[in-house]
Amino acid sequence: MPTADELISPDSIRRLAAVLQEAAPGASRWQAVSDSVALLGPLGLSERARTVGDALLADCGRDYERLARTVRRALTRDGLTGWMIWPVTEAVALAATASGDGVHFDDGLDLLALLTPRLTGEFALRAFLNADLDRTLAAALTWTGSPDPAVRRLASEGTRPKLPWARQVPGINRDPARTLPVLDRLYGDASPDVRRSVANHLNDISRLDAGLATEAAARWTRQPETTTAALVRHAMRTLVKQGDPAALELVGFHGGGEDLKVVGPLLASTEVPMGGNLVFTARITNVSDRRVSLAVDYVVHHLKANGRPAPKVFKLAKRELGPGESAEVTRSHSFRPITTRVYYPGAHAVQLQVNGHRFETADFRLVADPAGAPGDSGE
Repeated sequence: MPTADELISPDSIRRLAAVLQEAAPGASRWQAVSDSVALLGPLGLSERARTVGDALLADCGRDYERLARTVRRALTRDGLTGWMIWPVTEAVALAATASGDGVHFDDGLDLLALLTPRLTGEFALRAFLNADLDRTLAAALTWTGSPDPAVRRLASEGTRPKLPWARQVPGINRDPARTLPVLDRLYGDASPDVRRSVANHLNDISRLDAGLATEAAARWTRQPETTTAALVRHAMRTLVKQGDPAALELVGFHGGGEDLKVVGPLLASTEVPMGGNLVFTARITNVSDRRVSLAVDYVVHHLKANGRPAPKVFKLAKRELGPGESAEVTRSHSFRPITTRVYYPGAHAVQLQVNGHRFETADFRLVADPAGAPGDSGE
């Protein structure tokens, strides 16, 4: 993945200053924007966007109307494009929401919709949502009818409860149902980018209110488009991993714990060296008189630094079993050192999770390396 310095780079900000100067020559010569290059070094991506956005506001004297005129002129030029757009959207959002003028607020939203096809306005939309949630969601609802898929995606992506890299919106986190009218209009969208955004948005909601998310997905499956099943599978991924019964039913997994007999996990060894592999097998039998469709996962109960276990679910297999049929599953789970998790030697356990139902655990020990230090590892 490109670094922050490669995306909002010094060169891109110099080009932004040149585009602004061409669009609106003036006494400032967009000097603050040019000078902001010197501030970028230690900053992450979102901090870079806000720093350059603040510089743009300084060059405009924090005058929304001057900023909006300049941006609209710059939009007539091809040079205003790419990652330099993010700081521009930040400046527009801050100026429009700070002015206290409703006309500026609405115009800022319109300008964000004009800018978003050049990159995205999803991050800057958060300032509008936090300033006036009702007004901004009303605008987002109108964007769902835009002929431009980038604008329709802005309606869904910009209002996501857990949008990565973005400011939180407490009003949406408290009441995620507020965004469902937007998703209801877009779940059958012709654009795969818009549908992916809707699925990710509903997955965000599922982490706040599982019942609300499954109810929405069930409603869509009752009036499906040809793409709805795939969208719902993607939207329900967190709940499926957690074993939520309603989500499992929605994506086509059927069969309860009483329908199954699980033998295992059977471990190849009850001691696993740090950096080695936990190898296990298990046998699943359908003891019911109906066909079952199974999502087979496994749970590793890691030992944490405080001595307590912490379970983490990993995907294993999907199986279809008729009455009396069995399936064997096997896995080699790596404890090799990588950077996303610290593993500690000591007592661990593993168990199967099938359609959300957890079965017996098998204990094992993670054995320290010869140096006696815990390893960094993860999946």
